[in-house]
Amino acid sequence: MTHPLLPYYLGCPSWSDHSWREGLYPQNARSSQFLSLYAHVFNAVEGNTTFYANPKPSTVERWAQSLPEHFRFTAKLPREISHGGDLRTQQPAVDAFLQLMRPLGARVAPLWLQLPASFGPERLAELVGFIDALERPLAVEVRHPAFFDRGDAERVLNRVLMDRGVERICLDSRALFSCTSTDPAVLDAQSKKPRVPPRPAAFTQCPQVRFIGRPELHANDEFLVPWIEKVAGWIEEGRTPYVFLHTPDNHLAPELARRFHAQLSERLPGLPALPTLYTPQTTEQLGLL
Repeated sequence: MTHPLLPYYLGCPSWSDHSWREGLYPQNARSSQFLSLYAHVFNAVEGNTTFYANPKPSTVERWAQSLPEHFRFTAKLPREISHGGDLRTQQPAVDAFLQLMRPLGARVAPLWLQLPASFGPERLAELVGFIDALERPLAVEVRHPAFFDRGDAERVLNRVLMDRGVERICLDSRALFSCTSTDPAVLDAQSKKPRVPPRPAAFTQCPQVRFIGRPELHANDEFLVPWIEKVAGWIEEGRTPYVFLHTPDNHLAPELARRFHAQLSERLPGLPALPTLYTPQTTEQLGLL
């Protein structure tokens, strides 16, 4: 499994991409093995799947059996909660979701609350009430322009989060939007991802970064350089950052994550290497267990 001494969490938006065969996964890997194979290399994953639909309890149990204790699953609260009206009325739905995720235990840390672009400064009281009722490690992603203009709204948001020990998720989509392409995957990503300035935040011991890259891996390097320095600095301060790497269709997300780790290792000599991938023979042996 992933080296437990890695001083930060590294991963991708998901683990279930069939295009990762013969890259991250062997060609003969079964989809039921993907999560275990993924956790052999990376120690965290964005829980995007929970944003769109609640998994079956049996599925969560299966996840729990597939993941080592040191792994982190940043489960997104379902969009029915984050996009479903006044956050202060969502506590019953939150309780039901937490009960569903209970088999994963401490591996669900932090929870993620991804707010819509329509969630503006006038709704901050909702967020305060929601956070105060939750009493769980939480990271929040905002998308309203007012929270990125360095004005009063952004200062109040940051103070609300900092005072309550809640992290502000930093999404950096600059690499994606630097790409001029007719590739449908790029155009689709550019139509869906927010184009907001990055806000590197470390309000807690666990800063959260989402990097949306270009499909040409080398073209991301100039955008990764400041993140290499920032993440290295956080680690040197004793923090434990979370870093998730995306590409437009995520077909190359594992390769971009490995590229990030290789560059971070140059900045932090002695950083443990990512484990090697499973071979097809190893996968066949796993299937017999």
